[in-house]
Formats: sequence, structure tokens, C-alpha cells
Amino acid sequence: MHRQRKADHIRISLEEDVTFDRATPGFERYRFAHCALPEFDLEGVDITIRLLGKGLSAPLLISSMTGGTAEARLINRRLAQAAQEAGIGMGVGSQRAALEDPSLASSYRVRDVAPDVLLLANLGAVQLNYGYTVDHCRRAVEMIEADGLILHLNPLQEALQPEGETRFSGLLRKIEAVCRALEVPVVVKEVGWGLSADVARRLAEAGVAALDVAGAGGTSWSQVEMHRAQNSLQREVAAAFRDWGIPTAEAVRQAHAAVPHLPVIASGGIRDGIQVAKAIALGASACGIARPFLVAATESAEAVSRAIALVVTQLRVAMFAAGAQDIPTLSRTPIPKSET
Repeated sequence: MHRQRKADHIRISLEEDVTFDRATPGFERYRFAHCALPEFDLEGVDITIRLLGKGLSAPLLISSMTGGTAEARLINRRLAQAAQEAGIGMGVGSQRAALEDPSLASSYRVRDVAPDVLLLANLGAVQLNYGYTVDHCRRAVEMIEADGLILHLNPLQEALQPEGETRFSGLLRKIEAVCRALEVPVVVKEVGWGLSADVARRLAEAGVAALDVAGAGGTSWSQVEMHRAQNSLQREVAAAFRDWGIPTAEAVRQAHAAVPHLPVIASGGIRDGIQVAKAIALGASACGIARPFLVAATESAEAVSRAIALVVTQLRVAMFAAGAQDIPTLSRTPIPKSET
């Protein structure tokens, strides 16, 4: 069941129109003031950061996408190779399939090709209400020798899945217990509908180490589930949610304002280095990108490296043109909402 679902998700994400209808990540509403006199050289732009105790060459993560199938194994290895080469972070897809069938674990294991990357394990938070314990979380981390664990929140996706698991009551307390007991940092992320200020605050109080807002505007998982639907009722319910969610730019702004001390990762429809720069100016510590890297990974590790290099170069040029020589300066650079 899991294996088929993972295969469906990859195929549908690549072959079908799974974008939002009108909703965008919202970055077009913000504009940097152009700086005609940066007073530093382009070569002097420094985009290095530290995240969850690890140094990254750029404020980028390859967002959690896949695992649990032979195709996913190849994709993850290509992504990991490119992440290692570029010095950026990476998350794997939900490891539940491999916890329940250990023969699938190899599709998530990438340490041999990516010994130095910030690598994040991944489980659905709702599994904590379906028998999963701190021990399961620990096993997910150990399985891939991860530096941290992502617990993802996806209530809407679960509600739209025929096999969805929708018992979300009392989950915060269980997330808190995992944060307390686990030896590595815990990141909580949405899967594409955003974290609100209120949810960000509650998660911060529970002890999470970072938040990935995963806002609306990228891949619409309601559309993905619509394509998987088994009857017209399921299809029509899913179709109604095509534009649901908090746009990424707004989710970043809200989360950073609510918990300024906590690293916020911006993801959800980020497609170029200018959007990365805008997200950091709005309060993000780093940005996650999924779909463009997934498309590249179906081709080769070199294609992923080219896609990363493009974003990195765009980011460096954007910082140069905005007059921000490093990431701390960029994070303090005003980025007003445009009137038009």
C-alpha cells in the first residue's frame, strides 16, 4: 500500500498539473529597493549559514520528497550526491514505509554518497497517534544516520486520502515528548499549506528546534490526491481545496514574527534565488526546494547540481543588487510590500 502510494505521488507530481489554481507563494508582492552602489564585490558575497549546528555553503535544503520504491532510491541518491557537492542540506521522504518493511530502508540511505550534508529523517507526526513512539523516531534517525528529524503535519492531505489517518487530537503533547527525548533536533514542517503564527507559537513552546512553514503556492497535494481519488465524491472534495492554505511568503512572515528566536525554513513554491533572498529578508533562515530538484533528479545527479547552481547564482546576484553582502545583512534588509 505504502509502496504504491509513494510511486503514485512521484508519478502524479511529475506528469499531472498539480499546481495551485490562483494561489501563489506570494513573493511577487515584495520588492527589494535596488542598490546601485553596493560598495562590495560580487565575489565578496557570503551565502554561508549554520543551521541545526551544521555549516551550509548556501541557505538551501532539498526538501523531503520520496523513498520506499526503487525509483525513489535512485532519486534520493542523485539528490544526495548533488547536495554533498553543493554543501547544502537534504530531507528524505516519510520513512514509515521502511519502518514497516525494513527491505525498503535502502531507498532512504544516502550517507555513503553524502557524508557531510545536513541530513534530516522524516515521519508523519500523526503516526504518534497510531502507535508510533520515540523509539520509532529514533529508528528513523538511525536508519539514515540523520542529523535531525522532521515530523510533518498534513491534516488536509490525510483528510483527502481514502486511507487517510485523521486522529490529530492530543498530538502537540506527543510532539513535545519526542522533542524532549530525542538526541537530535526536531523540525516540524507542513507539506504545502503553511504554518500559522498560532501553530508556530505552540510548536516553539513544545520544544521544536526549527519550523519549515511549507506554505501554499508550490505543489498542491489536494490536486495530487484528486488524481489518486477512487471515486467522484473523493475527487470533487479534493478539487475544492486547490487554492487552500497560507501562501509561503505570508507563512514565513507570520512564523518569524511569532517565534523570532527559532530558525524558520521557507518552502512551498520557491523556484529561484530571488525568491530565496526575499524569503530570508522576510525572516527565513534557509529555504527548501522540492519540485525543480525532483524533476532534475529523474535525469541525473549532474542535472540536480545544475539546478542548485542556478538558484545559488541567482541568490548571490540578488544579494549584490540589494546591497546585502552576507545572510545576516540580507535578513535585516527592508523588503516592503509593493503597492501594485
